[in-house]
Amino acid sequence: MKVGMVANHYPHAAYQEEFIARVHRVAEEFRRTAGCLSADCWVSDDAVVSIVQWESEDAFAASFAAVKAAGLDLDHDERESRPREIRRLTAA
Repeated sequence: MKVGMVANHYPHAAYQEEFIARVHRVAEEFRRTAGCLSADCWVSDDAVVSIVQWESEDAFAASFAAVKAAGLDLDHDERESRPREIRRLTAA
């Protein structure tokens, strides 16, 4: 069963470009993992949005393990003005 994630990130204006680059690096690592169908970075008026789709829960877990092993930063920190909003999805 396909799974997905939509994550809204709210960087302070001073960190927006840095944050977009950070999201792109993470998306690239996700896409390198078997079973990741897509990983993209989108920008709205108030958020940087990550949208990722995997072919299975196992692929989802493998992608996050790969990102962690690559030393990429997934933690919320002071560069963000408020907590992230993350929604996990499953295909119907």
